[in-house]
Amino acid sequence: MPDVSRTHLVLIPSYNTGERLFSTVAAARSQWNPVWVVIDGSTDGTGEKLQAMAAQDPGLKVFVLPENQGKGAAVLHGLQAARDAGFTHALTMDSDGQHPTDLIPTFMQASQRRPETMVLGQPVFDASAPLVRVLGRRLSNGWTQIETLWCGVADSLYGFRIYPIAGLIEIMESQPWMRRFDFDTEAVVRLAWNGVKPVNIDAPVKYLTADEGGVSHFNYVRDNLLLSGMHARLMWQFLLRLPGLIRLKSRKAPPFQP
Repeated sequence: MPDVSRTHLVLIPSYNTGERLFSTVAAARSQWNPVWVVIDGSTDGTGEKLQAMAAQDPGLKVFVLPENQGKGAAVLHGLQAARDAGFTHALTMDSDGQHPTDLIPTFMQASQRRPETMVLGQPVFDASAPLVRVLGRRLSNGWTQIETLWCGVADSLYGFRIYPIAGLIEIMESQPWMRRFDFDTEAVVRLAWNGVKPVNIDAPVKYLTADEGGVSHFNYVRDNLLLSGMHARLMWQFLLRLPGLIRLKSRKAPPFQP
């Protein structure tokens, strides 16, 4: 098992992921220590089973929220606990097996070398990726490029990434948004507004079928409306922040090699 880190942890929010959660957590634990999981009001029994696993594994910690609050709210719960425990950075990843756990050490090393940055996964899709999701992603990323004044964010939606904990908590606690599916994109945009530079690293993404244990709670109508409202809100605030963003863009970050 990997040595325990006192600064960086893996944080996995989960809602009714089923059996796939356990293989995801096991794979993450084989790459990093510690791994924390926030069970976001799941009703599939995974919380109780994972707590039993954690009782036998000091590198695994499980939080069980009584009601479903949304991905962003679950992440915030874990971030606040991580801050209180003295951690400085969290790698967030999905619980459904889509993200490449073997790249956890690579991302962590990149963050440890440049702790002032956010380390973002740049998704590499295979044939399993639904075309409508890929096209929708391009549209959302286009808006993100404008909102961040082309600061270098390669992908704003891919949830396999490392955040500086204190900076993200400050952003989230200052406003009521970012609690559901809007979390990933808005977190990146607002961190960029605060001068946090992105580091992009290629990472494959796998869309699992139901037969493979894949679980998706994405709702095309509800969540696309949520993203549209989020971008409208961010664009309005972007216009207000434009002079300051121009000044930030003029600051050059040193080159980075992952």
